[in-house]
Amino acid sequence: NKKAFVELLFWKSPAAACEMTKGYSSLQEGEGTTRGRVPPWTPQEEQELRELYWKYKEVEGGDIIATILAHLGPPGRTRRQVVKQLVRM
Repeated sequence: NKKAFVELLFWKSPAAACEMTKGYSSLQEGEGTTRGRVPPWTPQEEQELRELYWKYKEVEGGDIIATILAHLGPPGRTRRQVVKQLVRM
């Protein structure tokens, strides 16, 4: 690649640097920069999250997010995603 020097002018993540040295599209699906975005919250998931929040917000001595995650159905949201969505709502 004759124009690789231009890419060196900008900050790269380790995954992007690996991709530059091994060739583009060398990373497998789900690795590094080729990961997909987080799926958006559906209205049903938002409703379920809202109901779980109102149900468990008054529980003393417990972590409300951990409780919500335990009762939240699939697709397996992370703690960070749940907190971010609660703040957004």
